[in-house]
Amino acid sequence: MKQPVTYRTMIGGVLASAVMLGACSAPPTPTAAPTAAMQPQPAAPTLAPTATPMAQAAEATATTEPVAAGASTVTLKIVPDESKASYAVDETFLNQNNRLVTAVGVTTIINGEIRLDPQNPANTSVGEITVDISALTSDSARRDNAIRRDWLESSKYPLAKFVPTAYEGLPDSYQIGQELTFKMTGDMTVRDTTIPVTWDVVARYDGRQLVGRATTQIKMSSFNFTAPNIAGILRAEDDAKLTLEFVAR
Repeated sequence: MKQPVTYRTMIGGVLASAVMLGACSAPPTPTAAPTAAMQPQPAAPTLAPTATPMAQAAEATATTEPVAAGASTVTLKIVPDESKASYAVDETFLNQNNRLVTAVGVTTIINGEIRLDPQNPANTSVGEITVDISALTSDSARRDNAIRRDWLESSKYPLAKFVPTAYEGLPDSYQIGQELTFKMTGDMTVRDTTIPVTWDVVARYDGRQLVGRATTQIKMSSFNFTAPNIAGILRAEDDAKLTLEFVAR
């Protein structure tokens, strides 16, 4: 049975599209070669997009009331200004002596809701998570515009969605402040393609807010996108890392 909607959907979608960015970008500023584990570090902070009505609405409805340990199920909303979804994709510049860099795109326009049971986390559910991929920003405006216009057509299909369907590893009891580590599987949709995706999640609840990080690896080809490959100039990997860093209260 599907669980209610919340935050990790878009992450995936977002990132899937983002992956395609690399193809259309101008060579980014040289960076250190990524590790085998694909843990890229952006050379410079990206510019967060201006908040949209969707982000403002999500923040306006968020509650800041502390929730005592042992309370019944509470509803927490992702706070856009304090959360972000990103993609990371390796690019090889063939015309620059096979220079390897990692393209990273970020958006803070995220919406999602979590129904957390502090007494029994196994009863917790996450609703649909949406990410505005039209707002993805990297170190290359050329890349970003190509994603919106051509690769993801995100100007036409701005939302990537993730609907959780199953959870693995949530405990039957919880102590406030304890770290939760679990897997969340669901259906991720980018434009007109939906596939199952599993996220690795680490989160902590302090009685007032839930703070966490979810990561997954996807292949662009799984979403019917071809990894950018410009003969003699650039070749992007098919693999992309998607990350959702969230604050929900």
